[in-house]
Amino acid sequence: MQPDFWNDKRPAGVPLGIDLGAYKSVVEVFERSCKKFADRPAFSNMGVTLTYAELERYSAAFAGYLQVHTDLAPGDRIAVQMPNVLQYPIAVFGALRAGLIVVNTNPLYTPREMRHQFKDSGARALVYLNMFGQKVQEVLPDTDLQYLIEAKMGDLMPAAKGWLVNTVVSKVKKMVPDYSLPQAVAFKSALRLGGGQDIKPLQTSLDDIAVLQYTGGTTGLAKGAMLTHGNLVANMQQVRACLGQFGNDGQPLMREGQEIMIAPLPLYHVYAFTANCMGMMVTGNHNVLITNPRDIGGFIKELKNWRFSALLGLNTLFVALMDHPDFKTLDFSNLKVTNSGGTALIKATAERWEQLTGCSITEGYGLTETSPVACANPYGGKSRLGSVGIPVPGTLVKVIDDSGAEQPLGERGELCIKGPQIMKGYWNKPEATAEVLDSEGWFKSGDIGVIDPDGFVRIVDRKKDMIIVSGFNVYPNEIEDVVMAHPKVANCAVIGVPDERSGEAVKLFVVARETGVSLEELKAYCKENFTGYKVPKHIVLRDSLPMTPVGKILRRELRDIA
Repeated sequence: MQPDFWNDKRPAGVPLGIDLGAYKSVVEVFERSCKKFADRPAFSNMGVTLTYAELERYSAAFAGYLQVHTDLAPGDRIAVQMPNVLQYPIAVFGALRAGLIVVNTNPLYTPREMRHQFKDSGARALVYLNMFGQKVQEVLPDTDLQYLIEAKMGDLMPAAKGWLVNTVVSKVKKMVPDYSLPQAVAFKSALRLGGGQDIKPLQTSLDDIAVLQYTGGTTGLAKGAMLTHGNLVANMQQVRACLGQFGNDGQPLMREGQEIMIAPLPLYHVYAFTANCMGMMVTGNHNVLITNPRDIGGFIKELKNWRFSALLGLNTLFVALMDHPDFKTLDFSNLKVTNSGGTALIKATAERWEQLTGCSITEGYGLTETSPVACANPYGGKSRLGSVGIPVPGTLVKVIDDSGAEQPLGERGELCIKGPQIMKGYWNKPEATAEVLDSEGWFKSGDIGVIDPDGFVRIVDRKKDMIIVSGFNVYPNEIEDVVMAHPKVANCAVIGVPDERSGEAVKLFVVARETGVSLEELKAYCKENFTGYKVPKHIVLRDSLPMTPVGKILRRELRDIA
């Protein structure tokens, strides 16, 4: 598509492009916002709120500790392995201010996954929550880690409450397994040692790597996407531009310093990192961190404390919230933005959410390698359910066939993306980089997409997940979308399995609602709704489906048991 193809398709208030020279680094974005919005709340968690001024002071102390009390140098890697707690933004922005490269690490990683990520990245330092200390002790001999900084849940709470929380977490709830890491420095001690230190000025450029964001690793070993300061700043501006769309009152949807966004998705995931740590920060808005979103009852109890105007989520989380009886007792009068990403939004989920909350879900699309947002739906009545919207400002997309030829509008093909948010490449993997990035800067997403004549983009499925039945292409997302509309189905997933007659056959896994559902009901429903080759040949009822921490169904694990 030509660059001007989408110009007349953007809603009022959304610019055609972004100013790539507006900031020199993520650190500049952070420091400007902390100064401009000093007295505004930045992050809240477990009853504690940090203002932007406090966030700046704590992160400066952490940067001072790293620069003065370690020999870590600009460009060294520091892994951060924490859930959504206040120590996370302090550690990440402190590390970036010290010139380090942040390696976001999933706290739920197994020791095998930790070894791979720490060794592959060459991380020399690790910031972790003490409940993961046992795993850190296990993997430490197999890594290059020299510095350990250990945080506890109650670090930033008033002394008495912090002691009580730490005692309950470790001794009453026994959430901290026994371990021994005497060399670790307490997070509070690091802040105390670094407080008052002058941070050495750094000459950071937009081309410098800010974050190594490892891909989900749902197939093979995870690769570290090199996201530069320029990538993250560009995507932050692109997200901000989309949120600048005018609402019904003629004002931007997200006003500076006046919004409260609920943040249940993990900040170590690039989707939440860009939205909460970057997009909300540049507008001086308030993030409420949810440490354990799987505790739906506790999540809803926390929601009752806030007149929230925005919520970031994904399909499985929306379903879990709506299935809880207390959800409908919440006050949704301020809610005007519900964003979905990370995995496909099911139509039935979106319709039910709007009915319950009065706010439509706006779906976007992106990948780790695109920092992550590449496309986004307009908000409100211009959003199109079933699509991921149009490219964000400054971004081009196209679809290609297997030979690399660009396909016309309305035709399926592999979606390719070009823009300032595209990663620099994979860490120490030039061959893997060359497979997905061409000389013109186009990134091959691995997703099968369609660009409709009006410019809206639809993601049909992952290229590798497509099932070929007797020569016909079957897309799991299509099957799942229809099956999820069945009133007795809570969740489902589709994979392809070998079949002697048709090459592959469709296998459907279903998690039923409390009412239960029979195989006969499911078979009849599928025959009624699908043409012959799409009807699942195998249907399996399960209590649950394997998922990543951010709610993506692990089809690889389903294939292993199939």
